[in-house]
Amino acid sequence: MARTARAFQQVTRSGLAATYSAPDASNGETIPNDGKTILHIKNTNGTPLTVTIATPGTVDGLAVADRTVTVPATTGDRFIGPFPTGTYNQPGNVLNVDYSSATGATVAALSIPA
Repeated sequence: MARTARAFQQVTRSGLAATYSAPDASNGETIPNDGKTILHIKNTNGTPLTVTIATPGTVDGLAVADRTVTVPATTGDRFIGPFPTGTYNQPGNVLNVDYSSATGATVAALSIPA
């Protein structure tokens, strides 16, 4: 199945009331990445949540390992990023993000201005 597209929200000096929604754990997501993208993930489920950001790049012909981050159970809260474009971007300048579960999880993709 195709990944679900998640748009990022632009943080401004006047403030951002970010919108959070459940991740697509079944299909994964694509998120635009301009090198200033940060994911904010909250987990209220009783089990930890694993977030995987795919790294399509190679160094000297060796695959770069995917980035995995564990968001703790119950009151877990993690900011992840930013993501250098040369290491993490898939074709189309997006991140491919997978989640171990959607139960109790909410995500906001944020872009921090330079």
